[in-house]
Amino acid sequence: MKPTAFAMALTLCLAPLAPAFAQPQAAATQKAPSDAEVARYARALLEETYAAEGPGAAVLIARGDTVLFRGARGEADMETHTPLAPTQLFRIGSVTKQFAAAGVLKLVEDGKVKLDDPLSKYVPGYPNGDKITVLMLLNHTSGIKSYTGIPGYMATSIQKDLTTAQLIGVFKDQPVDFAPGAQWKYNNSGYVLVGAVIEAASGMAWYDYLDKVFFKPLGMIDTGYGGDPKLVARQAKGYTQQGGKPAPMRILSMTQPHAAGALLSTPDDLLKWNRALHEGRVLKSELYTRMITPEGAAVEARYGFGIGPSTVRDAPTLEHSGGIFGFSSRLTYYPGPDITVVVLQNTDDGPDIGALARRLGAAALGNPYPTVKAVPIDLATLKAAEGVYRFDEKTNRILKVIDGKLTAERTGGRPAALTPIGKDDYLYADGFNRLTLERDAKGAITGMRFFQMGEGPGVVGVRTTEVLPADPVAVKLSPAALARLPGVYELSPGGPAMTVTVEGEAVRGQLGGQPPVNLRPTSPTLFEAVEAEASLEFSGGDGPAAQFTLRQNGREMVFKRKP
Repeated sequence: MKPTAFAMALTLCLAPLAPAFAQPQAAATQKAPSDAEVARYARALLEETYAAEGPGAAVLIARGDTVLFRGARGEADMETHTPLAPTQLFRIGSVTKQFAAAGVLKLVEDGKVKLDDPLSKYVPGYPNGDKITVLMLLNHTSGIKSYTGIPGYMATSIQKDLTTAQLIGVFKDQPVDFAPGAQWKYNNSGYVLVGAVIEAASGMAWYDYLDKVFFKPLGMIDTGYGGDPKLVARQAKGYTQQGGKPAPMRILSMTQPHAAGALLSTPDDLLKWNRALHEGRVLKSELYTRMITPEGAAVEARYGFGIGPSTVRDAPTLEHSGGIFGFSSRLTYYPGPDITVVVLQNTDDGPDIGALARRLGAAALGNPYPTVKAVPIDLATLKAAEGVYRFDEKTNRILKVIDGKLTAERTGGRPAALTPIGKDDYLYADGFNRLTLERDAKGAITGMRFFQMGEGPGVVGVRTTEVLPADPVAVKLSPAALARLPGVYELSPGGPAMTVTVEGEAVRGQLGGQPPVNLRPTSPTLFEAVEAEASLEFSGGDGPAAQFTLRQNGREMVFKRKP
C-alpha cells in the first residue's frame, strides 16, 4: 500500500488497513490466538504494506522459542529482482545500542568498569570528561553534541573511514547541549564513546568484544560488524527515496555508526538475543534491571540503557528502533507473554515500521487493533455529535461533519476525517488514535474520551456549549511573511526533514523523497496541507521561522530549522 503525504518517515501517517482477524475480547477472557491465526494476519499485513517489487521487509513473530511467523516481502536487489528473504542480513542501526550497552554492563560484572566511572578514565583528555559518567553515556544524559546533528556532516563527511579516536575528534570540541546529567537528549556521540569504553576496558575492538562475549556463545552466527566484508556479502541491498521512487541508499562508512549503529543481523538472530537478554542469560539480574529501567533525567523519556519501556494494547514492552542509510529496524519484547517482534526493512524511507510492529504485536497478544472498516452511521447521528469538547484550558477538540463525514480538529490543527467503527466509536486514519463518545443516562452526549495510539484509559473532554468556529479562510500573505518560511526543518538531528519552499505566493512542503505538498495559509503562521489532513504552524517573530509544529491524526511533532 502506498503511503500518503507525510507518511513515509513519520509515525503520524496513514497506517495499512489491518487484515481480518478475530475481534478483541475483554481483557479477563482474552486467549492467545492460534499460531495459524497470527501467521495469516502477519502474511496479509506484510503483503498489504509492501509491494512484491521494490524494497521490503523481513518479519518474525515468536512466543517463547516458538516462531509464529517468519517471512519477507519485497526485493533484496531491485536490479536483479532477487526476492527478499528473512535469512538475509540487514543493517539494524540503533538497535545496536542495546548490544553495546550490554557489553559495558558485562564489563561492569567483570569488575573492569563502574557505571559512575568518569569518561576521562577511558578517554583521557576528553573535555569535561571528569564530570561525564559511563551511566550518562548509556542513557543519553551526558549533554555531548551528537555528531550526526552537526550541520552538513551527514552529507559527505559521513563517508570517510575513521578510527575511534578520529571519530571522537569530530565532536569532542563541539558546544555541549547541557550540563552532564541535567537533561536527556538522544545522542549518537554518546554511544561512540560507549564503544570507546569497551575498547579501553577490554583491549579489543568494540565489535570483536561483542562477538566474543555474546554472539559466539549465543550462536548468533549471522550478527556482526557492518564493515566485515564476509557479512556484507550476505546483506540485502539498502534503498532510499528520490523523487518519489526507490533509489540506492546514500553512502556512508560503517566505521562511523560505530557502537551507536554499525551492526548487521537477521530476524532469527535477534530472536536469540531477545530470549537470552530477557531470560537472564546475558546479564545478572541487578544489572539487567538497571538496563531496562529509566533513571534520573531519562525517566520522562522512558529510556534505559539502549532500550526502553513502552506499551502496546496496555501490555508492557521493551523496545528500540533503528534508522541508518538504506535500512530501518524495530525490535520489541513483551515480558509477560514472552513475545518477540522483529521488523527489518531494507529502505530508510518506507512504511512506518513502528506501526507495523505494533499491529503484529497486538495480534500476537490476541488484542488486535480495530480494523479501519466503517460501519453505517446516518447523517443525523453524526450531526448530533458536533460540538466543542474541552480537555483543559488550552486544549479542545472540535467534532464537525464535513462532506458527510465526522471530523475531529485539535486546537491549532485541521480537521481529520474519522471512520465510525461503532455507534459511538471512531478511528483516526492512522488506525491507532481513537475516540469514543460518552453519554448520560438519557442518551445525551456529554463528552468524548480520546485514546492516544489506542492505549490506556484515555483522556476525557467535556462537551461545551461553545459555538462551532467558522471554517478557516485562506489569506494573502505579505512578502515579509512569506520570506520567513523557506528552509529545511528537522524532526531531530539527522532525522526526518521537511524542505519548505516559496515560489511567488505558493508555499510547499516536501518530506524526504515524497512529492511536494501545497500549504494553504489561514494566518501568517498557520497553514493547511492541501493534499493531506495535516496542518503546519510556524513560530512567530520577525526573522526566519525557528520551527514549525506538524499536526496530523490528533498528534503533533515539532520540526526545528536546520542551521
